[in-house]
Amino acid sequence: MLDHPSKDVIDLHRTLFGKFFGNALSLLLVGYYFLMTLFYLRAYIEIIQVWVFPTARTWAITALFICLIYYVVSGGFRVVAGISFFYAAMFPLLIWLYFPIRQGNLHHLLPVLNHSFLDLLKGSRSIGFIFFGIEALLIYFPFLKSSQKNAKWAHIALLFSTIKYVAIMLISLMYFSQGLLKHTMWPTMAMTKIIELSFLARFEYLFIFMWLLVIIPTVSIPIWCCTRIMKRVATIKPRLSLPIVLATLGISILFFDERTQINALESFINDLGFYFIFAYIPLLFVISSFASKMKKDLPSGKSS
Repeated sequence: MLDHPSKDVIDLHRTLFGKFFGNALSLLLVGYYFLMTLFYLRAYIEIIQVWVFPTARTWAITALFICLIYYVVSGGFRVVAGISFFYAAMFPLLIWLYFPIRQGNLHHLLPVLNHSFLDLLKGSRSIGFIFFGIEALLIYFPFLKSSQKNAKWAHIALLFSTIKYVAIMLISLMYFSQGLLKHTMWPTMAMTKIIELSFLARFEYLFIFMWLLVIIPTVSIPIWCCTRIMKRVATIKPRLSLPIVLATLGISILFFDERTQINALESFINDLGFYFIFAYIPLLFVISSFASKMKKDLPSGKSS
């Protein structure tokens, strides 16, 4: 795609598989981005219900988020990209990591390198959902200015996210014993409860609501991708497709009302995202490279 900055994965599908099958594959991406939004939004709503508003109804919180997402996505890609900038407001909150480090135990990290490579792969797969989202680049890539020059910033952002999550993982392992960590549902949230400030009694409330600045772009970008695909493939304008997608999202969230259902959704999303990123995208790259090579070799074959 770096060689064709004006094209997205929809154009790639049409080039490789024809208009009919290419459009069919692109429409499947609508379901993929929709399920990603469903999982992230439902997981955040559950945290709000458990930690902040235990008596709040799911439909009420969902309705508030649906209105907020509609406001962001209806403004177009510039608004969606602009709201993502507020993620930087989370950086000062990283100082909270000092508190669990102070109470952590380095011996919890021992022994080191006592797991097989297969065990490490299984562990990486189980937390793969925290890195999902980069695949949205397949849709909004043509909107990036000087995409070839700015590719390094995408790699820097991915490196920063990796370092951040590795640091949080190591600190969590230091803070919790192995037995306690197995029975802790939200380790990161549990660590925020130990923070005591003279001017703030419940730091976890601040952390949860500041995390809203991360959740909004996380769910808005996939929804925008859904409307973009429907516009390109089915010629449905966003002003019509956006309310339909959001209404479907709101209704779907209501079906996941128990923890077991949310766990099942999380497991499914993990598998789906894993195969999409580490199987489908590489396969698409191989097919595209092979097709490009065949296209270049074809004229030389005719001339000979």
